[in-house]
Order: sequence, then structure tokens, then C-alpha cells
Amino acid sequence: MTHVPLHRSLIFRLLMTSVTIAIIAVVATSWLAAQSTSRAIRQEIGQTLSDDKSVYDELLTYAATHRDWSGVQPLIADRASALGRRITLMTENRRLIVDSTSGPSLELARPSATVDPLQVDLVLTGRTERIDPRIVGPYQLTPKEQQTMRRQLDESLECVRGYGSEAIVTAGPHARPRLAVTRAGVVPYACPLSPDVARSERAPIEALRTLIASCANDPDVTVTPDLTVTVLDPVKGAPIPDRTERAAACLDNARYAQLKPYVAPPVLLFVTDPADPTAAPASPFSRTNIVRTGATTAVVLVLAVLVTVVVGGRLVRPLRALAEAARRPADHQRVPVTGRDEIGYLAAALNELAEHRERSEELRQAMVDDVAHELRNPLTNIRNWLEAAQDGLATIDGPVLTLLHDETVQLQHIVDDLRDLAAADAGNLRMHPEPLHLDDAIEQVVEAHTPSATAAGVSLTTSFSGDPVVVADPVRLRQLVGNLLSNAIRHSHPGGTVSVNASAGAGRMTIAVADTGPGIAAGDVQRVFDRFWRADESRTRSTGGSGLGLPIARKIAEAHGGDITVDSTPGAGATFTVTLTFEPMPVRRHP
Repeated sequence: MTHVPLHRSLIFRLLMTSVTIAIIAVVATSWLAAQSTSRAIRQEIGQTLSDDKSVYDELLTYAATHRDWSGVQPLIADRASALGRRITLMTENRRLIVDSTSGPSLELARPSATVDPLQVDLVLTGRTERIDPRIVGPYQLTPKEQQTMRRQLDESLECVRGYGSEAIVTAGPHARPRLAVTRAGVVPYACPLSPDVARSERAPIEALRTLIASCANDPDVTVTPDLTVTVLDPVKGAPIPDRTERAAACLDNARYAQLKPYVAPPVLLFVTDPADPTAAPASPFSRTNIVRTGATTAVVLVLAVLVTVVVGGRLVRPLRALAEAARRPADHQRVPVTGRDEIGYLAAALNELAEHRERSEELRQAMVDDVAHELRNPLTNIRNWLEAAQDGLATIDGPVLTLLHDETVQLQHIVDDLRDLAAADAGNLRMHPEPLHLDDAIEQVVEAHTPSATAAGVSLTTSFSGDPVVVADPVRLRQLVGNLLSNAIRHSHPGGTVSVNASAGAGRMTIAVADTGPGIAAGDVQRVFDRFWRADESRTRSTGGSGLGLPIARKIAEAHGGDITVDSTPGAGATFTVTLTFEPMPVRRHP
């Protein structure tokens, strides 16, 4: 059996294909499910954070514009109803201020955020300033001052645009309006971006400056309405860096102290599930997300099945071709060899079988034709003579009887040869080996063929090496040598010589029959053992034989565990050499 390397084995390929598809399907499903779940979690958490942020922003606005939480109940109730959540406010020591609905205690719950306009959660809001700029506190402007500031800002906006720039009105600290340049052409130094200090702002700004000066222990501190803190050199009028930096570090603490009485106190904000305050804010495995994950898994499964079907179809296609070819053996159909695996070797074996069957069919047909031809001639002669005698056109006398007898003998000879070949082909060629003297057996054959050699003008010679005793079937051995001898005599010219040389030793005997005939062409050497083949197609049966002698001789040699080889030189004759094996026997000694 042909050995198939492991990496080319069909089982290995099927296993690797299945494992690969399974791995790809699992990895793809896991990746897609993870991506889908992560996206769902991000969406759900993002939505929760968005809800928390919206509540936080609204409460931060309330705290920045109110001194206490006494009026926050309507706002809490409205946001809780809109979000479907429980919203609770508690003091920093966990004393309840307001609750949107009754429910489990929040003593151990973690707050969503701390609402303090003086300590804004920068992560939750995305801002850069700790103190909420919407706190007005003592910086409240009168309507007239607000109107004056708007007029000044309009004039500044026209000035900025005159320099090819654009600006918008924004709210600075304490909700004080100012301009912010959005598209600059020439930097508008001549255009004030902040209004002049209003009368209502002077006292709180001075109070803030006093707090900063006390903190920094520096009486030369100056503060602008936009909360720019500097310490100027009294001689040069330029900022003093180290003193300015120390004073600026006190700004937040000073503002905290100044604005604290004007805002609501810090509170803990709880945004929880109405039934379970310790539950996660939202579940990522909502019905929509579960359906999405299931659909993703189903798509991967369908793709895996399709890939399996396609790959399986490619693997099975050669097997279908093999099955189709095996179903119609009479067509001798060839199948393509697609690889060097089991299927490829099976395809090659099937092609060889088809070729062998085709060649056997051709040989069988040729043999039938040859047998019919060989039998037709003697049967035709016998029939013609019998019909002539029956019609009174010929007399059955001695010569006619001899002719009819010769034709009958020829028919019997052909039938016997065909029977021997059929038995040899079926492995039923009967052999009866026994000890015999090789030279005696060959002498008997030579004596039997001496008359035919003499009639053909051919001389026979023999040569023996010793007097060995061999084990062989004496009848079959004489038949083998006789066939070779008849063939040699038939192909030798008058005056030629046929020699038989025999030797034996070490369990092996060699018999060589050589003639001095015309020899065999190089292209015909391989065909001399074909049945019914003759080198000269024009030769008649009387001169060319039946064409079965050499094939029968080879079959007998093979039955003895040997073979026949031929060596020929055109124009110098041919030599047929028989090599047989046998069990060695003691050599006969002559007295």
C-alpha cells in the first residue's frame, strides 16, 4: 500500500479543516459577541452617565443660583419621572433632604456624585474650573449696569470686526459678559474684550483682593473683574512673577470663602434603581442587546456551515468522480489525479486499473481473433475435403487421410496449447516435480526433434556441464525445451545449427537454446512472447507455427520459479535462455 504523508492524509486534512473552521467560528463569534456586548455596555453606561450628568448639571445650576435646597423638590420629581429612576439628595452626613420616591435605605449606597458649585466634578462635567462660573453672589449688577455693559460689548464687537476678526459674547466668572474671539485677523489690542468695572462690582472685587492679599501676605495684589491676579512693581509697573504666582494660588480659596454664603451647601446625589439601590445603573444585556448578540452568533454559524459545505464539496468532488468512474467500468473512464493523498492514490490506482482492463480487453479481442483465425484454416481444409468426397469430387485415399489427420493433429495441438495457457493464466497449470537427470530429459527432446531438423537441413548439437539431478516436472520441462527447439529449427536456414547448452548448480539450472537464423529485430524482442505473434506476418502455419509455443514456454518457466530471456543480433541468430530454480540433489556418479 502506498504510504501517504501525514500532512497529505485525507483524515488529517478533514481534521485540520474541521478544527480550523471551528476555531474561526469560535473566535469570530467571541469577537463579534464581545464587540457587540462592549458596544452595548458602552451605550448603556453612556446613557446612564448621560442621565446622571443631566441630573447633576441641573442640580448644579440650582445650587449655583440658590442659597439652600428648600425649593428643589419639583425639579427632583420631574427628572425622576422623565428618567424612570429614583433620585435622592442627602447631606454629607447622610441626612435625607429630598427623595423622589420611597424605597430601600441608601445608608450604604455609593453616591452618583457630590453636588457642590464651589467644587465642580471636572470629570463629570468636562470643565476646567472648580468654581461654577454661574455663581453671581455679591457681583449682582443693576439693570442699568447690565445695559451699559451690553452697549460697550456691542461697540467692542464692531471694533473687532473692523480688524477682520470675529467674536461672540460669552459669560465669564460671576456670569459677567465678555467677548471671545473666534476668528482672528489682526489681534485687536485696541478693542476691549471686557466691559468697564461697574459700581456694583467694586466692593466685592476689593473684598476679594483683600482676601487674596491676606492669604499671600502681599498688600500690592490687584484683581480685575475677569479674575486676573497680578502683583505689579511700583517702579516699573510690570508684574513680579514670583509674587504674582503666590497671589494667584490664593484665588480659589478666596473666591470659595467669598461665594460660600451665596450658594446651596454640598449634597450627595443618588441616581438608583427604584427597587434595588445597590443594582447596577443599567443592564447591558437588554432584550435588544441579547437579540443583537444572538443574531451575530447565528450569522457566524451560517457562515461556518457555508464554509464547511464549500470545503466539504471540494473534498468530496474527487470521490464523486471516482464513484462515477467505478460505476461505469466498461467505459474505461480516466479520473484526474488531484493530489498526493489517499484520493489521489486511489484515482491513480483506478486509472491504472482502467488502463489494465482496456489493455486486457484489447488482448482478449486480439486473442479471440487469432484463435478464430488459427482454427479456421484446418477446419476449412477438413470441411472442404469432406464435402468434396461427399460430392464424389475426391476419393478418400491414403494421402487425403494423411492430410485430414495432420489438420486434426494441428487442431488438437492448438486446443492443447490454449488449454495450457488458460490454466497458466488462472494459476492452475498442473506441475508434478520429481528428481530427474537434466541431460537425459534434454537428450529425449533433441532426439524427438532430430527428424524435423534433418528435414529442414539443420544440425542439432548439445552441451552439458556435469550430470546434475534436478527437481522439475519432466513432462513440462520437455515441453518447454521442445517449444524452444521447434522455434529455433523453424527460424534457422538450411545448413544452420541449433545448439542446446545446459548447466546446473547451487539450486539453479540454465538451459540455453541458440540458432543461426536471421535473428530478431530490436523492436520485436519484447513481442516474441506475445500470443499468436509472428515476426513475419506472411508466414503460414506450416512454417510459422501457431504463435503459442514461446508464451507457453515462459509460463512453464514461471511455474518453476524462473523465467526466459532472449538475446538476439539481427543476421546472427537468437539465443533463448531459461533459468529455473530447484532443490539441489546429489550428483549421479557413473560406474
